[in-house]
Amino acid sequence: MTVSPVPPGYHTLTPYLIVNDAARALSWYGEAFGAKEHMRLPAPGGRIGHAEIDIGDSRFMLADEAPVHDAKAPGAFGGSPVSLHLYVADVDAMMARAVAAGATLKAQPEDKFYGDRLGTLTDPFGHTWHLATHIEDVTLQEIERRMNAMSSST
Repeated sequence: MTVSPVPPGYHTLTPYLIVNDAARALSWYGEAFGAKEHMRLPAPGGRIGHAEIDIGDSRFMLADEAPVHDAKAPGAFGGSPVSLHLYVADVDAMMARAVAAGATLKAQPEDKFYGDRLGTLTDPFGHTWHLATHIEDVTLQEIERRMNAMSSST
């Protein structure tokens, strides 16, 4: 029997987030983004050693911080240089839902030159999320034209 190199239900690239209080993070991602928990493996001391959740058709993994394994949450670095881009059906509604659940708003949703309506927030665990709804199909040439027009007007 041939085994697929990517297991069913996964994509080739799967984000893995390290957080403080993974149990609360699992609950928060469900409340804010409608995430569905796929699995959870406990670790000593009531911590979570590994968990997987789905948002829409995408799975991601997370675990509690474990510095002994060099697994550190964004706070250990003063924030994270990595952000997550999440496409949703209604960016304004999802942003409001996440902020009501405790996210920090970084940028209100606005229509972008490349065809997305996008807003940015930071979750309570230090991770930055760009939430977007695709609102217009734009060719690469048109994106470049719009970007050049924006650059020349500033």
